[in-house]
Amino acid sequence: MARRCKASRFSAFVRLSQLKQFLHNPAKNENTVTRFIHCFFYLILAFVMGLSSIANAQTFPSKPIRIVIGFPAGGPLDLHARLLADKLQGVLGQTVLIDYKAGAGGTVGAQDVMKSTPDGHTIMLANTGVLVINPAIYARLPYGTLKDFVPIARTAMQPLALLVNPQLPVRNLKEFTDYVASRPGQVNYGSAGNGGISHLVPEMFKSASGLFMVHIPYRGSAPAFTDLMAGQVQFMAESIPQAANYHKQGKVRALAVTSRERSPALPDIPTVQESGFKNFVVVGFYGFMAPAGTPKEAVDVLSNAFKTVLSQPDISKRMVEQGADPAFLGSEDFKKFLTDELPRWAEVVKKSGARID
Repeated sequence: MARRCKASRFSAFVRLSQLKQFLHNPAKNENTVTRFIHCFFYLILAFVMGLSSIANAQTFPSKPIRIVIGFPAGGPLDLHARLLADKLQGVLGQTVLIDYKAGAGGTVGAQDVMKSTPDGHTIMLANTGVLVINPAIYARLPYGTLKDFVPIARTAMQPLALLVNPQLPVRNLKEFTDYVASRPGQVNYGSAGNGGISHLVPEMFKSASGLFMVHIPYRGSAPAFTDLMAGQVQFMAESIPQAANYHKQGKVRALAVTSRERSPALPDIPTVQESGFKNFVVVGFYGFMAPAGTPKEAVDVLSNAFKTVLSQPDISKRMVEQGADPAFLGSEDFKKFLTDELPRWAEVVKKSGARID
């Protein structure tokens, strides 16, 4: 009877080692019937737990999904989240809420998600800065990208535009470099916060051009844009969706884009390479992360939902119009991508000399 209890059928539900220990070391006064009852009980318990796991996977999500963004409303991450949220609600059958936790280059939002219950109902939309630049630029970062989070999906690749206040007497990157060179220390550039890509790209441009500009960090790109339009700062590097919108309205002037090829959203604006800076190519990305410990079943449901949304032609068209390239990667591929990007950006940060204590 004991041998039959140890049959392979049990291994699918209960650890084999635990069964062996139980069956080979019974109490001295335990008879065969008692052992049979115990084995039958463990079988039923394991079966019920298996059904419960399947049921959980089938019922996720069971409540609204909260997407945390570590920057204020109105920025490019917000635009991206809003573009996907409506369609995501239809796929998941639950309300999708966007929650803004701005501060410290996206670190405040990352910490909020890191500390949340890992059940898949709280996730983070993050960018290049939060996921691969912050770990290299912050001396004491309170999170680890692949230690404290589980990748869900990469959703877009995104070049940046180099922008100036439209009142500046410059029409291209060459004129801008001449303007700054003749006014050392008098030209400021704004960013969405210390350590983000909008901070690092101007530092890379300063290094490539030999220029000196003063960095003014903001709590997100929206207030930085406000001051750029008002002339409080004269220069900024920002993702193309918002840059293209303000450029077309005449509120800012785009001088160049950081991609290898011109952007469909700004077809008349040359690349930085075309403007005389060879090998200057910087493309960011957007992706969704869940807190470490989130069940794989929930991660898979979310990843497949994003894949479904991004495959819809109207979403792809609107993303391209905003200046982002739809670039879906599932959970495992996104993890591999981040594993490669972390050391690459660490080297970029090291060469730039940027560091935040």
